[in-house]
Amino acid sequence: MQPLELRINAARNALIVRWGDGTSAALAAATLRATSRAAGQVRAGLEGRNGAFEGVVITGAEAVGTYAIRLAFSDGHDRGIFPWSYLRELATRDATAHQPRTTSGGRE
Repeated sequence: MQPLELRINAARNALIVRWGDGTSAALAAATLRATSRAAGQVRAGLEGRNGAFEGVVITGAEAVGTYAIRLAFSDGHDRGIFPWSYLRELATRDATAHQPRTTSGGRE
């Protein structure tokens, strides 16, 4: 599903994505940088060198055909291509991670 809207927030620390089904997400720049599928980033992850990217901001964005966006970050990384399906997956993963947890008794 192609997003209806993509924009970088004023602080440049999140990509705002709005889809046609009415859902939207604010994907943190640090999360996007850490989850880049660029070869160098994937390799770093496999070797256990996947560092923290707190404080990194988005410095640029470029459409890749009609299927993805390429993002550039303040640390110089600009090789990550984020297909629409991957952005949706990241948004879903992020939303799930931030849901409140309950105890086995159903109380918070």
